[in-house]
Amino acid sequence: MMNVVALTGRLSRPAAERILQSGDRLVNLEVTVAGPAGNETVPVVWPDPPASALALDVDQNVTVIGRVRRRFFRTVNGTGSRTEVVADTVVPAHKGKRVDTAIERARQRLSP
Repeated sequence: MMNVVALTGRLSRPAAERILQSGDRLVNLEVTVAGPAGNETVPVVWPDPPASALALDVDQNVTVIGRVRRRFFRTVNGTGSRTEVVADTVVPAHKGKRVDTAIERARQRLSP
C-alpha cells in the first residue's frame, strides 16, 4: 500500500518557517484546493525545504507531492490530532516541466 498525494491549489497564506528543538527546519503552508463542496484548505508541512521555499507567497499556485500524515499531540484538554500533507516537493504551478517531473516521480513510486 502506498501513501502518495498530489495536489494543486493556491497558497492561502505566506510560507512560514519553523525551527524545531532538534534544529530541523520546516515550512508550513496552507493550500486551498477545489473540493466537491467548494474550496478546502489543506495544511502542508515541508521538512528541510530549499531556501527558495520562503519566497512562496499568498495566491501563488503550487503543486505539492508528498504523503498524508495524521499526528497526535497533547493539549490542555487531552489529545489532539491534525491531518496534514508532508511535502516531498512543492513546485510553483507555472513551472510546467518541473511539475510534470514531480508528478512522474510520484507515479513511479506507485508502480510495483
